[in-house]
Amino acid sequence: MTVTHTPTLAVFKLASCDGCQLTLLDCEDELLGLAGTVRVAHFLEASSRVEPGPYDLTLVEGSITTAADAERIRAIRAASRHLVTIGACATAGGIQALRDFADVDEFRRTVYARPDYIDTLATSTPVSAHVEVDFELRGCPIDRRQLLEVLTAFLAGRKPDIPNQSVCFECKRRGTVCVTVARGTPCLGPVTHAGCGALCPAYGRGCYGCFGPAGTVNLPALIPVLHRDGLDERDTERFLRTFNAAAFDTYATDDTEARP
Repeated sequence: MTVTHTPTLAVFKLASCDGCQLTLLDCEDELLGLAGTVRVAHFLEASSRVEPGPYDLTLVEGSITTAADAERIRAIRAASRHLVTIGACATAGGIQALRDFADVDEFRRTVYARPDYIDTLATSTPVSAHVEVDFELRGCPIDRRQLLEVLTAFLAGRKPDIPNQSVCFECKRRGTVCVTVARGTPCLGPVTHAGCGALCPAYGRGCYGCFGPAGTVNLPALIPVLHRDGLDERDTERFLRTFNAAAFDTYATDDTEARP
């Protein structure tokens, strides 16, 4: 008698808002189709049942902001055959990486009555800064279509078909007029990874960089355009430092570097 192994799926959360896990839960009909081919062994957002590893595929949401999570992600990696990070927090440190440009101790003294109770790191870093990652799925939150592609690809033993293009490609595909060219609206579409379907430009708004830097980023060429369209140096810095602050900072010039 042949015994067939049912792949196991685990989902873990670190420092995040749970939005990417909710995207997975929103794939209700599609998940029913996967139910017969995969066993969910650990997913506290959906079930209190927990099975020990090893896991065939592990999804991790959230960034590393504490020493405990830095240790925890190493244990998760050791228990996972494949580890995929999902969302801006896990792939770029998230919006909480704004701490990287400030004094965390000052934040603790200002916000908390007993700052000595708060145990945190000075930075918020992506999972890939601590362990090897097999694939990074961008977005804040992630796109459900891309998530399903990643799940089915790993279960089928192939590489996920996630194009490493900019949002500009998505605008062209849906016939959206360029908001920068037509209206002079500041937009990060030329340097932002595709995946959202160019949602903001479709409604006349500039891209805010939710999916992080695209495969090819020429930020120094875009910054003068942002200045032309009304953003001074401080506004440009704030525009870049949102959901993927640390990731875009990698490509920053003197125009966008943090001020003391």
